Amino acid sequence: MKLKNQVALITGASRGIGKATALLFAKEGAKIAVNYFSSKKEADSVVEKIRKIGSEAIAIQGDVSKEEQVKAMIDRVLAKFGSIDILVNNAGVVYDTPFAERTVEQWKRTLEVNLMGTFLCSKYASKPLRETNNGKIVNLSSTNAIDCFSPESMDYDASKAGIIVLTRNLAKQLAPKIRVNAVAPGWVKTDMNKDLPQDFLDNELNQIYLKRFANPVEIAKAILFLASDDSSYITGSVLKIDGGHG
Repeated sequence: MKLKNQVALITGASRGIGKATALLFAKEGAKIAVNYFSSKKEADSVVEKIRKIGSEAIAIQGDVSKEEQVKAMIDRVLAKFGSIDILVNNAGVVYDTPFAERTVEQWKRTLEVNLMGTFLCSKYASKPLRETNNGKIVNLSSTNAIDCFSPESMDYDASKAGIIVLTRNLAKQLAPKIRVNAVAPGWVKTDMNKDLPQDFLDNELNQIYLKRFANPVEIAKAILFLASDDSSYITGSVLKIDGGHG
């Protein structure tokens, strides 16, 4: 097992990529703290699945953009498991709204959850991560931060670009005891995309070399690589996972 007896805190783990990562980590022997914002039923279901796998888990409600809630979440993980070996900053929001209709509130919320949340969780988890002498942080960015142009989600794109810069700075700041990397997924089959127009999705699909969207577990496998000792000499890097795109 790649993560035997390690403790992983995964934000936004009640569904999508976060859920897939939590279940995969559990199969590799990790104890999981399942953070969620509002989906208690879904988070409890993930915890139950992890326990059936044979690992330990706890669900923790918390808004990653709120400093006091992040501090309380870290304290709960430590009270339950005694340490943190891995942090996966997965929680995120997106508003698919035309530029002229985009609100200041939507911009703020997107940056607060996606970028500020990554900063806050990394800041307050860094102390217990450092104490392991082998801490790992994996941040969720996006191909939108690298080579996609999406005016309808420019705040999301900006937040994900910020995560890449934050990843590189954290890798330098927290070395050598903590490795910090990011994954940048392209299109993934998640609830976040379910309400987009079908003609838009079909057009995006046609631009992917592999002619399909990723399954969440395919992204989770890349996160597992960066969270395990298989990537022991990698830090400050961004792994692009998009099935080929052009």
